[in-house]
Amino acid sequence: MLMRRFGEVTSMAMCALAIVSCAHARRQDVAANPASRHTARVKGSTDAANGFWEYLPLGYGGRTRSPLLVFWHGIGENGTGTAEDLAKVPLFGPPHLINNDTWQAASPLVVLSPQHGPRGCPSADEIHDFIAFAITHYKVDTSRVYLSGLSCGALGSASYLAKYGGKQVVASVLIAGNATAIWNATQCALLRDVALWAFHGDADPVVSINGDNTIMPRFVACPTPRRDARYTVYPGVDHDSWSRTYDGSAGHDVYAWMLGISRP
Repeated sequence: MLMRRFGEVTSMAMCALAIVSCAHARRQDVAANPASRHTARVKGSTDAANGFWEYLPLGYGGRTRSPLLVFWHGIGENGTGTAEDLAKVPLFGPPHLINNDTWQAASPLVVLSPQHGPRGCPSADEIHDFIAFAITHYKVDTSRVYLSGLSCGALGSASYLAKYGGKQVVASVLIAGNATAIWNATQCALLRDVALWAFHGDADPVVSINGDNTIMPRFVACPTPRRDARYTVYPGVDHDSWSRTYDGSAGHDVYAWMLGISRP
């Protein structure tokens, strides 16, 4: 009788241990699965004027506020913010990496990827208002707000930086865009508050590299002290200079660069 009871207790303990182990494994799977924390917020479901994708990092909502990255897509991903249209946004850039579980799960960044409307590129005011929404509605560190965009999103981000400078953001990564509007509005004064890194393929047939080739060396040559300014050209690369930049395969870690920059 005693041995039978001992066997029953041992069996129950082993089952409980298995349940705990499975639960732990499930938690580890979720931790290693960024896509499980990537949520489409359709237009009208929040106070934002845009539909957007929301990524919340591990540990979000704790005592420490998280850094924020706002990403703007290209013109091919424009839409109305419905669930159907929002499905286009993760085709490229950070939301693509997140959806495909190739995003660094340990990254502390909150990543919000809004969808611009059906026509044209996002305006300076649209970007400003979305960042204001994000700062108000998410537990983010306002000294570490970053802006990035590709193609039409980079052009819109340039117009934003030309108008608002460092009022909200402290660093920006612009890919396949044109920094002329920023220089014309601010010249070296931008770099008092905002670090800037631009990327372009020199065979881009969609957005000519001529604007960046003219303007970015001027930013790089601005006198110090100032925020960092960098310009990277990919020889022989066409319009898609963003895939190799965002996934790091070209050897540039834009996320570590941004995270190393904060407002005092």
